[in-house]
This record gives sequence, C-alpha cells and structure tokens, in this order.
Amino acid sequence: MNEKILTKAKHGWLALLLIIACIIGGFACIIGGIGGDEEGGIWFLPIIGVLLLVVGGISTNGLKVLKPQEALVLTLFGKYYGSLKGEGFYFVNPFSQAFNPAAGTKLSQSGDVSNTEEPAPQEKGVNIPLTRKKISLKRMTLSNSRQKVNDCLGNPIEIGIAVIWRVVDTAKAVFEVDNYKEYLSLQCDSALRNIVRIYPYDVAPNIDTTGDGVADEGSLRGSSEIVAERIRGEIQARVEDAGLEILEARITYLAYAPEIAAVMLQRQQAAAVIDARKMIVDGAVGMVEMALERLKENGTVDLDEERKAAMVSNLLVVLCGNKDAQPIVNSGSLY
Repeated sequence: MNEKILTKAKHGWLALLLIIACIIGGFACIIGGIGGDEEGGIWFLPIIGVLLLVVGGISTNGLKVLKPQEALVLTLFGKYYGSLKGEGFYFVNPFSQAFNPAAGTKLSQSGDVSNTEEPAPQEKGVNIPLTRKKISLKRMTLSNSRQKVNDCLGNPIEIGIAVIWRVVDTAKAVFEVDNYKEYLSLQCDSALRNIVRIYPYDVAPNIDTTGDGVADEGSLRGSSEIVAERIRGEIQARVEDAGLEILEARITYLAYAPEIAAVMLQRQQAAAVIDARKMIVDGAVGMVEMALERLKENGTVDLDEERKAAMVSNLLVVLCGNKDAQPIVNSGSLY
C-alpha cells in the first residue's frame, strides 16, 4: 500500500464560501417560492432551495482542519482515497471518511496518557470523533512495562526501555497492520528479549556478543549504548512494513531479578573485598621491601635472615590487619 498525498485539496476557504452561498441561496429560493405562490410565481423555486440546502449540508462533511504535524487517512466507499498531511484547511470528497484503527488505543506513551480515567471510546459504545481519528506525525515516546528476561548466562534480570518513534507512512500504518500502536508495542517487547539474551548482565569470560566468534567484554551494564542501538535496529527492521520510524531506544531500567538480587549483591561485595585485599597486600609488600632497603642502606641495624623473616611477618600483619596493632615494648635484650 503506497501513500497518496492529496496535494490539491487545500482550498477549504473557497469551498466554505460556496457552501455558505448554497445555504443562503437555498433559503432565499424557499422564501421566494412560498411568497410567489400567492401571486402565481414560479412553483419550482422551493424545490431548488431544498436541493441547495441538501448540497450545502452534505458538503460540510468535506471540510477538514489539520494542525501542524497531523495527518488524516481517508477512504471512499471502502477504497483508499488519500492522505492529508500538514496544517491547513482542506476540502475533500464529502462522502470520504477518516479511518484510524488505533484511534482508541491507549498505551504508556506520550499522546495517550491522560489525567482522567476515561474509558476508551469503543467501551462507551459511541463513535470516535474526527479529532481522535487524526494520526500524529510528532515524535512519540513509548515506555513499555519492565520485562523479566534471562541473559546469556541464564541469570534472570529485569529491564525496561523507552522508544522514540513516529509515523512516516500513514497508508502503511493504517492498512498494513491491524493496530500500529499495539503492533509497535509487541515488536518492542520481542526485540528486547532477542537482544538481551545475547549479552551477560556484567562482563563475563568467553562470551561472544558480536557474533564474530571472538570473546569480548560486552555486557548490558557496561555497553548500554551499543545494546540500545542494537535494540533500535531490531525494532526498526520489524516495523518497517508498518510505516513507522524508530528514532531512538534507551534502557531506562536494569537490575537483577529479586530472586537472585541478594546473591548477586553478595557476589559483588566479595569481588570488591578481594580487589581491596589485593591492593592492600601489594602496598604492604612494597612498604616492607622499602623498609628493609632503607635499614640496609643506613646501617641502622644488621639483621640476619631469621630476623628479617620475623620483621617481614610482623610488618605484614600490621599493614594487612583490619584492626590497629597493639605495640609491645621489649625492655630486655633481643637475644
């Protein structure tokens, strides 16, 4: 289905003047015909007046007003008539009807969220007004609910994304899919699951996230920009036929699932403790080496190998201990 823009329909003001002229002429003919019947006037003037009123009344259905970044898809007797795009006052075939199957769909996105808890028009059992059948061409932000997905290591995580999108082909959006808003929401969830399963939550050894057969350091936490771009590309490939353009995708929430969050926190704490201990030991060994070298250079005391070993042991205990050392003063001889 190719989009057809009605470029020659932007003459609503001229059509409005003609409609007003028809209505005024219709009333004039009816009044003149009724007044002229008493004097043997023209008998068919009332008929002409009624026809003018009918034509004027029906023609008002062809007047359409669009705001900036709005579009309207029109059908005529079941066939695609054309699309109106851009701000202006239009006049189209008065028998054409606006069509938008997603007019009453409300998602967690900009343009669909309202402060009142009103039911959708379909639930009320009334017709959807023309203003709801217009298609917004603005940039919309879709934020689906958080999903629980297993990463490539099988760890359950919770992740949420925000997708910025817009309609670029109104004909495809309306006729190629049943409801383009619900279609986009479903494809976002599916694409998110497919991409997340490729990455680990944090950097893990022997994991290939690019598909080139070489292990890399890609992860959901450390490569969020790359992951978001891959999600955007995946969604775009899925909604191309629906006339939608995905401008951006961003990860808005990322965390381990509650059932393993506590265990993973302990694991991270243990890794942090190990790294801290390693740094402390490296620093303590360097300080001991420096102390022995300074004592030897200055000739302060001559230590044999046994005394050096005892000194190294004491210094390491003091420097690597969690608590402050309690000094012991020896008032006697060392031997």
